Amino acid sequence: MNIIEKSESIRAGLRKGFQDGTSKMAQRKCYGYDIGAGSELVVNPDEAAAVRWIFERYLNSDSLGKIAAGLEAQGILSPTGRAKWNREAINKLISNEKYTGRVLLQKTVSAGGSQIKNDGFMERYLYSDSHEAIISDEIFKAAQQEKMRRTNTPENAFKMQMFF
Repeated sequence: MNIIEKSESIRAGLRKGFQDGTSKMAQRKCYGYDIGAGSELVVNPDEAAAVRWIFERYLNSDSLGKIAAGLEAQGILSPTGRAKWNREAINKLISNEKYTGRVLLQKTVSAGGSQIKNDGFMERYLYSDSHEAIISDEIFKAAQQEKMRRTNTPENAFKMQMFF
C-alpha cells in the first residue's frame, strides 16, 4: 500500500467513525472538561466556572482583551497552563459548541497539507448530548449573535450556523 492509499484509508476510517457515532474525536478534551475513567468528558468544576465567567463577561460587552486581563487578575491559568491568556484562545472558547454538550466533527479538512475550514463542501457530523453541558443553548446562541454583531461584516450574517 503506497502512502496515498494509506492516507485515503485513514481518512475513510475517520469518516466511518464520524458517521456511525463511534469516533474518539468526540471525546477530545477541551478547557472546562477532564477525561473520565471511561474516556468520556467530565466537567472540571474550576475550569467550568471560568468558562461560564468568560461567556458572561462577553455577553456583558467586555472585549476579549478585557476578559483576558480579568482571568489573569483572578489567577486563572489558560488552557495551556500559562498565567497569560490570549484573545485567540478566548475567541475559540466562545465559538466552541462543545460547551453545550454537543460535538461537531469535521469542522476543518486537510487540503494540500494544511487545515482549512469546512464551509459545507464535506459533510459535518453533530453529536448531541455527547457529554454534560457547561452553558445553555441560549447563552451559546447569544454569544454567537454577539460575535456577528461585533464583526459587523455582512458576509458573516449567512456564515453563522446554529446547530440546534
